[in-house]
Amino acid sequence: MQEQTTLAAAVSYTGIGLHSGRDVHMRLAPAPVGTGIVFVRTDVAGRPTIRATADHVTSTLRATTLEEHGVRVFTVEHLMSALHARRIDNCYVELDSEEPPVADGASLAFFRLIGEAGVEAQGTPREEVVIDKVYRIDDDERQRFVMAVPYDGFRVSFTSVNPHKLIGIQYENFEITPETYEKEIAPARTIAYEEEIKKLRAMGLGLGGTLETVIVYNDERWLNPLHYADELVRHKILDVIGDLRLAGMIRGHIIAAASGHALNTALAKRILAARH
Repeated sequence: MQEQTTLAAAVSYTGIGLHSGRDVHMRLAPAPVGTGIVFVRTDVAGRPTIRATADHVTSTLRATTLEEHGVRVFTVEHLMSALHARRIDNCYVELDSEEPPVADGASLAFFRLIGEAGVEAQGTPREEVVIDKVYRIDDDERQRFVMAVPYDGFRVSFTSVNPHKLIGIQYENFEITPETYEKEIAPARTIAYEEEIKKLRAMGLGLGGTLETVIVYNDERWLNPLHYADELVRHKILDVIGDLRLAGMIRGHIIAAASGHALNTALAKRILAARH
């Protein structure tokens, strides 16, 4: 029997949001059996909560946004990815802003923060989401897809397709264990094309990004050193792991080609709907 888990102690992290650029204090706290991952907006009267489930996704523009009770949080995927990799079932995520800290632009800081807190088994069986048939979401126009197939474990295979000469086609395939995740996936940062940064900032996005937290490229070169030669596809895997956690604790094989938050969360919604 796999038991549900929570944090053994509360831990905190302070930083700024990747897109909002606003200061934010985050506290991860233990939660009772059956709680799930729940965001708590401590800066809003009444401390409203937003449950981290796929049916609360309201936007996937450059990040995954959740909304409930008329209150939202966005760019949740990096933290959700670390929680999924650590196999945390129940956790309160207290925020005094709309967006978690950008931290390292990836999820290693969050993964290690959870490790610092410790993981506590809760003596109640885990309701694992066992993929027992094929689920597939396609974007035929852009030739993208993401699918979940039965598998005894948790594996992600991703093909990234980018016409830029620095990137091209990248492929990675990992069995997702805490050890593999920490070494091969968690340090992989988000990516931006230099020419689009001004446009994004005019839209109120990427205001907290720096060359420490975002890998940036132009027509000729990378502007900062890479953690991996194929850092882009590893970050895509990081995102898939976070977005699919919105369907629950997955047991299955996720296979994707050029997928993003829209397709990932659509798949999470379909899997979640099949459970009810």
